[in-house]
Order: sequence, then structure tokens, then C-alpha cells
Amino acid sequence: MREIKFQGRGGQGVVMASQMLGLAFFKAEMYPQCYSLFGGERRGAPVVSFLRVDKEKIFLKCEIKRPNELICFDQSLMNSSEVQNTMHRGSRILVSTVQSEEVFPSLQGFTVGLINASSIAGKLDLGRVINTAVLGAYCKLAGSPLLEHVLEAVDEMVPAKKEANREAVKEGYANLKIVHVER
Repeated sequence: MREIKFQGRGGQGVVMASQMLGLAFFKAEMYPQCYSLFGGERRGAPVVSFLRVDKEKIFLKCEIKRPNELICFDQSLMNSSEVQNTMHRGSRILVSTVQSEEVFPSLQGFTVGLINASSIAGKLDLGRVINTAVLGAYCKLAGSPLLEHVLEAVDEMVPAKKEANREAVKEGYANLKIVHVER
């Protein structure tokens, strides 16, 4: 079973990303379970969302305390000691950042993917909403769901700028940089 934690800031599309990824896994004939946690609903406030996915029905109804994948929409929210204490070595971590891999020396032993989703969103006139670029990068980092399933989820769930969001998924996929693959 995959247990994925999404973390970012209000306005980046974190909750919508977890729901779209859940739908993409559903289209890949898997069982998703998604929920979110956030305090004050305001732009810029920290937001956390979770997604469980499995080939079998999921009967667990508890929090995800030790995710095996992390998708971080904002590098300033990365807490290396939290990652070391809650995630198993070899887990996948995707970070949207403008920084290079030298900024993440404490993440040795993890598979780390870096994407500049803000640049992609800006180029495509999507503003601060970086979720579709991040999802494209996730597809490549994780190997599933297929890109076509994410594009179908975007078509169904994104309320505006569908073509720009589809392009963001493809650009995120194409521009992912995988930096630590040590186990």
C-alpha cells in the first residue's frame, strides 16, 4: 500500500492535487482514500493532505503517520529531521524548488525528485497554482499512475485553463530531476 503525504501552502492546489492523483489511481483500477488537514483557510497557510492507494480495497480509517512518499509543494516546509524520523529509507520525496540538489544533503538514502513547478506554472499563466506541474513530476518519479490517467483526471477536475494545466502536467513530467537514488 502506498501512503502519500502532500504538504504545501494554501493557494498552491495541494488538496486538489491529492484528489486528482486519487482519481488518476482510480482510473488505473486502484483503490484511493484521500483526506486533508488544515487550520485557518487562507492563502499561504500550511496545508497537509494524505492519499492511500492500493490494489485491494482499503479498510484502514486512521491517520498516515509514516508515509512512504512525500510531495512537498514548498521547500520552506521541508523539515529534514521530520523526514528522517517518519519516513523509511528508500522512500520517495518530491520537492518543488528553485534550489539545486546541494540544498538537500540530509536526505541521503531517499529517492529525491526536484521540480521547479512555480516556473512552469508562471510560464503557462497558472499563477501560484502549481499542482498539475507537481503531479506530472510525481508520475515520472513514482512510475505510476500513467501520465494519461493524470491527464484524464485534470480534464475531469480542473475548472479552468484545462489546456494550460494539461501542458503543466507534461512539462512537470519532462523537467523532473532525480538526484538521490541511494538506498
